[in-house]
Amino acid sequence: MSRGLVAELGTPASLNDGLPAIFQEDDFSQRLVRAFDELLAPAISTIDNLPAYLDPALTPPDFLDWLAGWVGLLLDETWPLERRRAFVAVASQLYRNRGTAAGLEAQVRLFTAGEVEVVEHGGSAWSSSAGAAPPGGPQRDVRVRVTPPAGVRLDAARLDALVAAAKPAHLSHSIEIVSR
Repeated sequence: MSRGLVAELGTPASLNDGLPAIFQEDDFSQRLVRAFDELLAPAISTIDNLPAYLDPALTPPDFLDWLAGWVGLLLDETWPLERRRAFVAVASQLYRNRGTAAGLEAQVRLFTAGEVEVVEHGGSAWSSSAGAAPPGGPQRDVRVRVTPPAGVRLDAARLDALVAAAKPAHLSHSIEIVSR
């Protein structure tokens, strides 16, 4: 979809309304102002409809990638439009849990539409006695196991990039794609 001039796009407020009365009656001034009204109508229409451009459910399809970029998402262009819209719509919820196993699992599940299991080796614990064993294990990694829907092939490189961006930076990661 491309935007451009729309034939007969009117303006809600003509510049003529702001002119002094003497110019409102002058034929040359009227034609000049109508030309400016015609030039400004697309900009005014865009500004009047700005909330629709910022809503993932309403924005034009070619603006969706731009809107996704605002929240740091990279959309897969092979996805259907409604799936891409849904991904952008939940971005703020995803970022609320960013860096956690639950957040990583949710983001990978949205990306793959499959079953996702995240295994991490971190943790926190406390003990009332001195010398207690530290929490977690010596590994500092995250393992992501994905079982995509039947008949769906995942792009392992894109999935790896997604996990690398969504996990805590100090952890290494591995990915396992399980076929049905």
